[in-house]
Amino acid sequence: MTSKVTHMADVILNQLKSREKEMVDFLGKLVSLESPSRNPKSQYQILMFIGKTLRELGFYTLHVPGKETGGFLYARPKSRDKTKALQLMIGHCDTVWEMNTLKDMPLTKDGQTMKGPGIYDMKAGLTQIIFALKAIDELKLTMPLTPVILINSDEEIGSKESRKAIERLAKVCERAYVMEPPLGLTGKLKTARKGLGRFTITVKGKAAHAGLDPQKGASAIVELSHQVQHLYAMNDFDKGITVNVGMIEGGVSPNVIAPESKAVVDVRVLNKKDGEQITKQILALKPTLPEVEVHIKGGIGRPPMEYTAGNRMLWKLAKAKGALLGLELEEATAGGGSDGNTTSLYTATLDGLGTTGDGAHAQHEHILLNEFPIRTALLTLLMLAEAGDN
Repeated sequence: MTSKVTHMADVILNQLKSREKEMVDFLGKLVSLESPSRNPKSQYQILMFIGKTLRELGFYTLHVPGKETGGFLYARPKSRDKTKALQLMIGHCDTVWEMNTLKDMPLTKDGQTMKGPGIYDMKAGLTQIIFALKAIDELKLTMPLTPVILINSDEEIGSKESRKAIERLAKVCERAYVMEPPLGLTGKLKTARKGLGRFTITVKGKAAHAGLDPQKGASAIVELSHQVQHLYAMNDFDKGITVNVGMIEGGVSPNVIAPESKAVVDVRVLNKKDGEQITKQILALKPTLPEVEVHIKGGIGRPPMEYTAGNRMLWKLAKAKGALLGLELEEATAGGGSDGNTTSLYTATLDGLGTTGDGAHAQHEHILLNEFPIRTALLTLLMLAEAGDN
């Protein structure tokens, strides 16, 4: 039995290696279709291109437009057994890069490195979904679980428009595979992610002339400086709690006691309990100076992806499937959030199944081409896993 399973893994990998040029060309097309998060027109183009490809593979597709973004693409097989359980493949087509970034950061190949805006985060992962499905179709294999696919265009800005759809799908799927890139050049799968919160602290003070009547004023900037110290005191690196004041603004003129100031705060936590506790602490902040008001709004927008029983079983499944391909997979906790944070609330989730590389959101963004077929083979084996294996 073991030799048969190993043989199938080899067959799948060889099939994908034989299609490597086609995979690279498809990925190049996706990268050439620049798709910034806040440019719906560009997102329509890439979603339509992917939708056409999925329809050619026998999928029914539905594009749901967004109000501020390109919305999302949903796909499922046209012909399906409705008694089968479902498995979700999820990815995003939006990038942090503005239109025309390709002029200064062109798509290039140098040996085993392929560079370009959005290639690592995460157009390689989208390509893997397509070619895993193609390999399964060409080898005439059967997936025990019906695949459903969701590709959104607002992940980089919080998935606000697509989150409800992601939640609905996660609730009815037995497992979810998230095609975000793996972590580091060793390609660690992401088995946990920190939760992410945003808070805005607004301080209302009292204006006065800084030279003539400074004592009649109440500085919102001075008060904010006290609040910043309180916020930084909440950091607990041993517990994975980080509180960062990333933006501040305030005042109207150098010669005026500042009547207003504001700070935007980023919070990261490893578990729900810590998220609830830090939220209470921040919302409970009080003024330290007289005649000022402190107003706070915000919360944990993306809850943590924690070590649930389902998630751990899915990681063990991936580790076993990776071994069939000669991969010694490692796991890691990511400091940033993804749609895996959402799916993990409702179903077994494994994240970081994209292609190994580096430079997410950076000028050196790239993937390692020698990892492209093998990571796609890993996804293929996971998609072929029996219900209950996780």
